[in-house]
Amino acid sequence: MVLKFNNRDPVYVQVIQHFKEQIASGHYEQGQEVPSRRELANQFKINPNTAQKAYKEMEEQGLIYTEGNLPSRITNDEEIIKMVREELISEAVNTFIHSVQSINVPLPEALALVEKTYRREKE
Repeated sequence: MVLKFNNRDPVYVQVIQHFKEQIASGHYEQGQEVPSRRELANQFKINPNTAQKAYKEMEEQGLIYTEGNLPSRITNDEEIIKMVREELISEAVNTFIHSVQSINVPLPEALALVEKTYRREKE
């Protein structure tokens, strides 16, 4: 698994974002075991402390859970998964809206283009 990091955001935040995207897309399923902190650090070529920080934050957000000495797993909480999807969709929509508003695209034209492109990409 390769993750390209940007220079704007802290690496641990980008790791969390990656997990959210994987959860929202269904790539990570509810209850699925996730790599250990050390494995994740090796996979992404990041500092193990950064992986630990990302996992700690994801546990606080309820994205993953760890029971005893067992491996961490993706949450089984449907509400959290729903909130993650809504958060990602809202971020994408807000970015889109700011972009089209900056060039004065009328809403009907923007919506028509979104629908046309969405259908074409699904084919």
